[in-house]
Amino acid sequence: MKESVTRVEKIKIERAQRFKEKPSLDGIPFGTYFSDHMFLMDYDEGRGWHDPRVVPFANFELSPAAAVFHYAQEIFEGMKAYRSPKGDVLLFRPAENAKRLNSSAERLCIPQLPEEYFMEGLKALIGLDRDWVPSIPDTSLYIRPFIIATSAQLGVHASAQYLFAIITCPVGSYYPEGLNPVRILIESDDVRAVRGGTGYTKCGGNYAASIRAGQRAENQGYSQVLWLDGIDRRHIEEVGSMNVMFLIGGKVVTPALTGSVLPGITRKSCLDLLRDWGYEIEERALTVDELVAAAENGALGEAWGTGTAAVISPIGEITYRGSVSIIGGGKIGALTRKLYDTLTGIQWGKTEDKFAWSVKVC
Repeated sequence: MKESVTRVEKIKIERAQRFKEKPSLDGIPFGTYFSDHMFLMDYDEGRGWHDPRVVPFANFELSPAAAVFHYAQEIFEGMKAYRSPKGDVLLFRPAENAKRLNSSAERLCIPQLPEEYFMEGLKALIGLDRDWVPSIPDTSLYIRPFIIATSAQLGVHASAQYLFAIITCPVGSYYPEGLNPVRILIESDDVRAVRGGTGYTKCGGNYAASIRAGQRAENQGYSQVLWLDGIDRRHIEEVGSMNVMFLIGGKVVTPALTGSVLPGITRKSCLDLLRDWGYEIEERALTVDELVAAAENGALGEAWGTGTAAVISPIGEITYRGSVSIIGGGKIGALTRKLYDTLTGIQWGKTEDKFAWSVKVC
């Protein structure tokens, strides 16, 4: 049975007694300085989701036996709020985040969260903390919705209690020194996820599994790793925590969504734009050998990652088993730049939004 819709006026509001000083966004580390309030909502088996509230940002009190600590039953989303030139606060395709959260929930055996709760919680929190949405060019308010299992009982089974929360933090420009291509190391040992596992979800385990290879790559001077599939280590999957696309022979090629690749919202938006611009798209299996060969024979014209934090991240160099391939002369390509400019233009309300992706919050 579908639960009743929660309206904003039914969300309890507890305002902070003291307001934090807002930080300078010049060089601020990502995800370190949080706004004054957070949205919370509880789930109890037999009762469902209940008690939606906006409260002052504070630490949680959880039992050391809480299921999230032992069995990693948790999921999250990543999104942003943008300040338009008119002063409006905009969200980019928030309904897609709500749908993906529930897709992750289904895989992790977490109760479905009605999309109305997700949207009303966002509106209530951002409406109260709207002054935290920065107006400096290329800055935004990062939004982290998440659900954790809170039952205090050891034993491998689904929790009976959960907490849904939304926290936010202002973030500076992802590219303060310009949109420059990065160096990528193709990882041939560790894998991020496997088909049949949780690769298509946003759960912490996927990211924990990626840290070791990421650190190894960083120690060698690379920005990210390019992940291969977990079965035969031959097929391209993602770059770091982003989806990845390649311009090969005039066609845009990106790994198909087969269960081990995250269905990125930025990825989906890029494909919509590319089709609208008349590009031929191939969502398919792409082997590392095909990619390296395309780089060597000049067919690989551009490569880029797509994701919420960076939007578009151009790739200028890939290394596989010690062999280095330069892409597009190590410079950002015209299509990569066009995608970045178009998406960020829509997100900040500076460009025509013909797809009606932006949602005004306040």
